[in-house]
Amino acid sequence: MFSFSSTVQPQVTVPLSHLISAFHSPKNTSVSVGASVSQKQHGDVAPDHEAPSSEPVLNLRDLGLSELKIGHIDQLVGGLLPGFCKGKSISSHWHTSHVSAQSFFENKYDSLRRTRLILFVLLLFGIYGFFKNPFLSVRFRTTTGLDSAVDPVQMKNVTFEHVKGVEEAKQELQEVVEFLKNPQKFTVLGGKLPKGILLVGPPGTGKTLLARAVAGEADVPFYYASGSEFDEMFVGVGASRIRNLFREAKANAPCVIFIDELDSVGGKRIESPMHPYSRQTINQLLAEMDGFKPNEGVIIIGATNFPEALDNALIRPGRFDMQVTVPRPDVKGRTEILKWYLNKIKFDKSVDPEIIARGTVGFSGAELENLVNQAALKAAVDGKEMVTMKELEFSKDKILMGPERRSVEIDNKNKTITAYHESGHAIIAYYTKDAMPINKATITPRGPTLGHVSLLPENDRWNETRAQLLAQMDVSMGGRVAEELIFGTDHITTGASSDFDNATKIAKWMVTKFGMSEKLGVMTYSDTGKLSPETQSAIEQEIRILLRDSYERAKHILKTHAKEHKNLAEALLTYETLDAKEIQIVLEGKKLEVR
Repeated sequence: MFSFSSTVQPQVTVPLSHLISAFHSPKNTSVSVGASVSQKQHGDVAPDHEAPSSEPVLNLRDLGLSELKIGHIDQLVGGLLPGFCKGKSISSHWHTSHVSAQSFFENKYDSLRRTRLILFVLLLFGIYGFFKNPFLSVRFRTTTGLDSAVDPVQMKNVTFEHVKGVEEAKQELQEVVEFLKNPQKFTVLGGKLPKGILLVGPPGTGKTLLARAVAGEADVPFYYASGSEFDEMFVGVGASRIRNLFREAKANAPCVIFIDELDSVGGKRIESPMHPYSRQTINQLLAEMDGFKPNEGVIIIGATNFPEALDNALIRPGRFDMQVTVPRPDVKGRTEILKWYLNKIKFDKSVDPEIIARGTVGFSGAELENLVNQAALKAAVDGKEMVTMKELEFSKDKILMGPERRSVEIDNKNKTITAYHESGHAIIAYYTKDAMPINKATITPRGPTLGHVSLLPENDRWNETRAQLLAQMDVSMGGRVAEELIFGTDHITTGASSDFDNATKIAKWMVTKFGMSEKLGVMTYSDTGKLSPETQSAIEQEIRILLRDSYERAKHILKTHAKEHKNLAEALLTYETLDAKEIQIVLEGKKLEVR
């Protein structure tokens, strides 16, 4: 990078065409660039009414060239091409041949002064291109960030108490904290301390927060860097930043280095003719973690969502010795996370975080934080003083199924069909022993559906029994059975298509994966397309039998509880949304309080 010293001058900004015109007709005297441009050579002064030029504008002061003179060009050109500046004694490490460089250029361009100006214009165009061309962008900056000294961050205000829902990961990282506090305790027996810990898990599960908590618990310096910060278009920049980071960390050991999105810098190394130097950064990282020089007292914590994309040399023992899985929280973890974020807002004491946690299976910590925030915003919009279960349920439904479609107008006939359809699901779930408890029933349009019934598992299920799978199929059949019993076969609707998809999928898994078919036995069938026609026919027959029996069981339950079915549908038509307690009141034959 070339730098030219300059003093503070008024800012001079000119179109490039004016600058080029000035160079084509230079004056004999050596004047500064800013002064020569401001004098409007050739009397080319634009009138006041002339439209502004659309040509790119170059700011010479921003480039540090406001005081550049012809003498400076002599020094620059003389340093690059010795012998070119006649009569100038400029020291240079370059060596020239017996052919005079000056005579060569004078023969080629016929004028020494014109050659100087052409070189100067090329220099300006080059600098201008660096600033304006997005494919050749260069960040001109001072030596800060990872290019020089890296300042550690103290994490005293972040501890394991701030991390909820990942108890197993916290227990595994507790020994790392003990090492950072008292390393002699681990080395007295001759053991080696871990060098790297890899946090693996889906986005939003708390990997970054865990790394901050490790540094906070141990009260040691914490160096943070994203994997993308080491990526640069210039060769060697990424490797240099790795060296600087580890140099500073070793000087402040014991400490923690946290590299987020490790896969962006530690991906698998490949031979690429387009990017022959792309492996320098990861090679430097490998050498720093376990190279010829020891790396004592520095713990490297890496986080990634794609562990399969990492280079094998990076994840071997000796570099990343531990791999800690940070999964999505279970129902207990989700309850703790919801309590943590609810304590940061104003909420009603009747709010039960466990109910929300049971209805948010698969949510990460970040998604639960967003749910609470959406509920707080909803309460603020409605003018309420605190968040209630209504806002939390609204926020959950919005995340799972999309916002309410207020523009959708349902006529009374379709609204009635939808009410009986959803009531059919609720009746089957309520009176089936192995079905999950009901959380809510609604006929409010959301996303692609006109209504839905949500069920709440008591706990996250890792295994399911055959009776539980059959109960899920029966609940799925309840909507179509209700339409057939109430409105007749000629007036059934397409609303049960997703229900049939779910029931068919469960039946297929029972036959082909779970070994729950008496006819086909305990054999699994992974690729049904490669089976014999006889076996395929047998599988289809077993699936059809399971679906038919489920449909008949659902029909029997709805016929038995026809009165309760009617009462629940009428309550849905009146109130549009009923929670679990209100559904129980209706099915017990009691009247709901007027809202």
